[in-house]
Amino acid sequence: MSVNLTYHREGDYLVPDLAAPEDIPTGIWGTRRRKFLRQHRNGIYTRMLLSGKLNAHLAEIDWQATEMFERLTRQMAADQGVTEQLKAQDQMAWVDAMNNIRNAAEEVILDELIYS
Repeated sequence: MSVNLTYHREGDYLVPDLAAPEDIPTGIWGTRRRKFLRQHRNGIYTRMLLSGKLNAHLAEIDWQATEMFERLTRQMAADQGVTEQLKAQDQMAWVDAMNNIRNAAEEVILDELIYS
């Protein structure tokens, strides 16, 4: 993938004509993806940043991760029998179970979307 950049002269230097990227909210998952790309896939990060596609990518990852988190949390809660009835009967057991479910869902998302 080639990046077509134009330049303008400022004194003795050629400076790239870069436009400010769109201000798209990226959320927590998009922020984690940006950090991962910047630290471990710097070439991909730089290419996406210079082509203006980074923020759209991060917003898409955030949307996908949010949807996946909600779906996994619902499915795991149903599979493990964590219901509103349990919440009413034993709140601490419900909180403990939901925390475990959320942590497991987060690990799946980090592995499949953020760190891939």
